Amino acid sequence: MTEQPRMNVESFNLDHRTVAAPYLRIADRKELPGGDVLTKFDVRFTQPNLAHLESETVHSLEHMMAEHMRNHSGDVLDVSPMGCRTGFYVLLVGDHDADGFAPILEATLRDLLAADEVPAANEVQCGWGAHHSLEGAHAAARAFLEAREEWGTVTAS
Repeated sequence: MTEQPRMNVESFNLDHRTVAAPYLRIADRKELPGGDVLTKFDVRFTQPNLAHLESETVHSLEHMMAEHMRNHSGDVLDVSPMGCRTGFYVLLVGDHDADGFAPILEATLRDLLAADEVPAANEVQCGWGAHHSLEGAHAAARAFLEAREEWGTVTAS
């Protein structure tokens, strides 16, 4: 593959062929004009271009992580699925590092495994309330947690 031009979006500059999912990495850190800092994490569940999460699983993980993660940190601003369905971006206010965020993510996923329903999976609170998979979310969270020791290894050796 030829050299690609530098892009404005950080993940477009990441060589997705060299990463080794599952992993957790800082995707971006921005200092705002007032001095506040935002930290964006790349929480990658599946290997890019080789595997992806099913749409219903992504939707349920999004609901569950967004709800449960806020029980473990008041710094959570957003949990957003990646369009490629390989993971999520988690945006926190504050200058965080991966080692400090990992216990929050782990606790969130353990809460998710203990849950017997997807929060707000209904027509009143969700734009596609029937489009969920609790079983899929449980399976994805379980697989991610089973690889806990690998979260810090972003690129294949």
